[in-house]
Amino acid sequence: MSAELLSILALIVMFVVATLFPVNLGALALVGAFLVGTLAAGMETDQILDAFPGSLFVILVGVTLLFAIATNNGTVDWLVRAAVHLVRGRLAAIPPVVFVISALLTAVGAPAPAVAAILAPIAFGFAADYRIHPMLIGLMVAHGTQAGAFSPISVLGGIVNGVTDEANLPGNNLVLFLSSFAFNTAAAAIVFFVFGGRDLLRRGSLESLPGTTPAPAAPSGPASSGPASSGPASSGPASSGPASSGPAPSGSTSSVAGSESTSGGGGVGTATTQDTATGGGLRLTPHQALTLTGIVGLCVAVLAFKLDVGLTAVTVAVILSLTSPKTNKGAVERVAWPTVLLICGVVTYVGVLQEIGTVDYVGSAVAAIGIPLLVALLICYVGGVVSAFASTVGILGALVPLAVPLLSQGSLGPIAMIAALSVSSAIVDVSPFSTTGALLVANVRGMERDDFYRKLLAYGAVVVLVGPVAAWAVLVAPGWLG
Repeated sequence: MSAELLSILALIVMFVVATLFPVNLGALALVGAFLVGTLAAGMETDQILDAFPGSLFVILVGVTLLFAIATNNGTVDWLVRAAVHLVRGRLAAIPPVVFVISALLTAVGAPAPAVAAILAPIAFGFAADYRIHPMLIGLMVAHGTQAGAFSPISVLGGIVNGVTDEANLPGNNLVLFLSSFAFNTAAAAIVFFVFGGRDLLRRGSLESLPGTTPAPAAPSGPASSGPASSGPASSGPASSGPASSGPAPSGSTSSVAGSESTSGGGGVGTATTQDTATGGGLRLTPHQALTLTGIVGLCVAVLAFKLDVGLTAVTVAVILSLTSPKTNKGAVERVAWPTVLLICGVVTYVGVLQEIGTVDYVGSAVAAIGIPLLVALLICYVGGVVSAFASTVGILGALVPLAVPLLSQGSLGPIAMIAALSVSSAIVDVSPFSTTGALLVANVRGMERDDFYRKLLAYGAVVVLVGPVAAWAVLVAPGWLG
């Protein structure tokens, strides 16, 4: 049996074992990488270790450590209250706003993992504190980052256009960008209604906003029945906070605003009902202000100065830890170490597959079939399946050249094929084994991490099955694009 076939069989066995037994798939993948690499492919140990995603490891650890600190000192909860205040309490507006912000940031050139690293912890704060389904808010981040990922000035857009130019194929920046944007917007719309969007529409707006001041008491009339005179514990309408309309924060017995007790969701233990009622709900403690400055600094460093998101996040986290050691005690224990092992182990194994030549082997076998439309569909599936576990950038760089002989026959439009391949390879980045998906799993709030991982894995499997065929059916099969 060839090393390529053996590596594919080993991958299937690992998934079966991890499903049947309580063994971390990442640990199995590291063992698989070692055994397949050394015994089947004759690789040196250094070659196998070179496949370990050091950059991804630092991103996962750095970002989750930083936002563990932000959760400990209440900064994340403050961001939640500020965001709800910004959309005037309209809960249904929060997921689309997250999607649009994610798309804009990637469209102007920010790498998708960097955007996910910054936005995911904050977005999950919305989910935990206002009973928005974590899958809904997390997938808005993921699909938003991919919606803007192929703009002409984005990372992926530049790479695809460069590979296309090198292969002397015609390209169309606008078609590439709009294709990805349209497919991810459609996916986000479906996600909105599948994961609780209709419930958010029914719930409407919060009756009082974080950080707002209730109207003054009425000059006359019974105090107990006046709509503005009721205190925090009364039943008057003015006292209705988020708790009265449903969204209680995770880990707390009351709402973030308009409640008698303090928030326990990561929380701001100093924010009392009186503080919130007088506008103190949006006040920052000195350490929260420093943490918020650090997060903004992370955004600027990554987006403007192109610094590494993982190393920058670790730097900010260490500075914050030094400024308040007692407050940030235990933050390291909150890093999602099992998730880090799982993701890095699987990515290492896929790196070994690429080194062995398994991806090229599968791509060449598909291209040899000889039926252009069928080959185009299968290449899209190869891109989607492999990209769900490996680097989208690397897959596009490998598969676009593989498609050149097929496109040179003139039976398929190069613009349509490249757009379909790009969409197929990128939309699957919701997989928990991709960098973006891994960041979602590592930062989830409001749901057990294992439950979220399983749901994201199931959703990713659906996208892997449906995404490539949908891109092929819309962009390639009709022949309406060049």
